[in-house]
Amino acid sequence: MSQAHEIAERLSWVAVDWGSSNLRAWALDARGEVLARTDSDRGMLTLTPEAYEAELLRVIGDWLPATGRKPVRICGMAGARQGWREAAYLPVPTRLDDLARGAVAPPLDDPRLEVALLPGLCQTAEGAFDVMRGEETQLAGLVAREPGFTGLACLPGTHAKWARLEAGAVTRFTTCLTGELYRLLARQSVLKHSIGDDDLMDPGCREAFLAAVHEIQAAPATYTARLFGLRAQDLLDTGLPTGEARGARLAARLSGLTIGLELAGMGDELGDELADAGPVTLIGNAALCERYALALEALGHTSRHLDGEAAVLAGLGLAHHGLAARR
Repeated sequence: MSQAHEIAERLSWVAVDWGSSNLRAWALDARGEVLARTDSDRGMLTLTPEAYEAELLRVIGDWLPATGRKPVRICGMAGARQGWREAAYLPVPTRLDDLARGAVAPPLDDPRLEVALLPGLCQTAEGAFDVMRGEETQLAGLVAREPGFTGLACLPGTHAKWARLEAGAVTRFTTCLTGELYRLLARQSVLKHSIGDDDLMDPGCREAFLAAVHEIQAAPATYTARLFGLRAQDLLDTGLPTGEARGARLAARLSGLTIGLELAGMGDELGDELADAGPVTLIGNAALCERYALALEALGHTSRHLDGEAAVLAGLGLAHHGLAARR
């Protein structure tokens, strides 16, 4: 029996995380065990609504049996207004075990598919307008593992999300463009002549990162001045190492300043919750979450890590069971 045939025989449902730039898909059996995983670089930005079904079949078609319908649960930008079909944002507060109530079904031609696109979340409070799409499913994965969870969660990334959860519901959240800001500064500003690639396993980089976190926490209004100081330091500081190590050291400092500024902002916006909500749950890429954990620890806050893939699969599983219960 071929691997594809074996997957088709055991397949119960398919989980898909479809973002702006790519998609990830997992074949799962009835116990929720992953049978296979795959990905594609065809995200929302490269697709028209009419092209989604064909791309989905190109990616997961070998997993599908010849007859019968298989559920496909999709989170992320496929449900955006510019995606396959809009799954409207649910306003907070929203229970994360009830995302299925906002799911929509796109038009389909292949009778083997039964697709549900999950909604994102929105916040409409004056002065705090915000949206998320995809991250809510990772937060649902946290709730799937810990029903009724109350606390603070952070999903580092291009657009970092901070969410306050109370009894399994998102009550408010904040998005910070920290990752995007870092990349713009490092690659498209005057700093591009100085910034390399850092490695926080290197003691010098780690020290530079932590020093920058402390500095900006104490004086966040000096952020732009300290940015130009990085360029000046590259030109004038003879104590810095040379070559790639020099660029790495300055990159670590830029990262510390930018993440530190984000943490300073969260302290202002969320008041004492950053200190009083217990460990901050960091969800996502291990290396990036470790960077945030170091910054939080430097400021006296504890944290823990939940793998991003595990979170999205648990969240999609929660929605899958919710949809089944609604039938």
